[in-house]
Amino acid sequence: MTEPKRTASLPPGLIVRSGKFVWTTLWHTMMSRIAPRSKGGEYIRPASEFRDWVGEEPYPASSQRYRLIVGLGCPWAHRTLVVRALKGLEGTVPTVQVAPSADEGLWVFNQPFEECRTLPELYQLSKLGYRGRATVPVLWDMVTHSIVNNESADIIVNLNSAFNDLATRPDLDLYPQALKAEIDRWNDRIYPAINNGVYRCGFAQSQAAYDEACEALFAALDEIDEALARRRYLCGDRVTLADVRLFTTLFRFDAVYYGLFKCNRRRIQDYPNLGPYLRDLYQLPGVASTCDLEAVKRDYYGNLFPLNPGGIIPNGPDIAYLQSPHQRETVSVG
Repeated sequence: MTEPKRTASLPPGLIVRSGKFVWTTLWHTMMSRIAPRSKGGEYIRPASEFRDWVGEEPYPASSQRYRLIVGLGCPWAHRTLVVRALKGLEGTVPTVQVAPSADEGLWVFNQPFEECRTLPELYQLSKLGYRGRATVPVLWDMVTHSIVNNESADIIVNLNSAFNDLATRPDLDLYPQALKAEIDRWNDRIYPAINNGVYRCGFAQSQAAYDEACEALFAALDEIDEALARRRYLCGDRVTLADVRLFTTLFRFDAVYYGLFKCNRRRIQDYPNLGPYLRDLYQLPGVASTCDLEAVKRDYYGNLFPLNPGGIIPNGPDIAYLQSPHQRETVSVG
């Protein structure tokens, strides 16, 4: 009886090192496409390119003329939906939904729009030869068949004021003149450290870049938690655009950023003031209807392949706690 012929095999250590090299190389390649980086591995968000305004030529305010193109999982698009709901513009500015395609790496319309299947096709329709990123949100003009604006910070300001004659809540001013300077200061603090900060953590391609972003993120969250001990909202006793811009990141934090983006030093619901503050904002009229946690998890866990190669979507967390009493109305303004 002859012994079975032995086949040569690679030592386990070599297999591990080879696999790590191949995966790391592929990971950096894929990450560079979805998350441009500096030489130090820090995520750099590209600037938006369409920056016109409704209310200025050639874009007069008009009911049903514009479409707000959104992806329900995107925090930048979500902030425009929150302002639209708070102002009562659902009947004035209809929405069009897109969803990310994991295989194509781009946004695809749920139903063809302007004879376009994908968002890049619509950008090309608006500007022939466009080579930039095709992102949401988009404020689209049905008359000129063009993109008015694709910068969420602009769109929420525009929605707050341009359609007041058509809004059901024209009295609600989320960007009042008397508070603009304070709102802008909060925005300047929140955007780099928190809104974009969670992405700087999740998309960091070096330990140093991640450590720096994580420290800045939680320093800002701690600062805001302390400020909210003395005031109901960021600028006092009234909701402003600063709260809207913070809310959409906080809503996603415990479900996505805490684990997938490695922002796991502390959950938002564990903060003594940020937790109730999140519940307060969530319970404002119309806001909860803009929040689709399943879409959020599907978009992040199901489509960010470099961060979650298996594509497994967690079945939690339970967000029923967002409906529990917040008692923020008792906080005095200081």
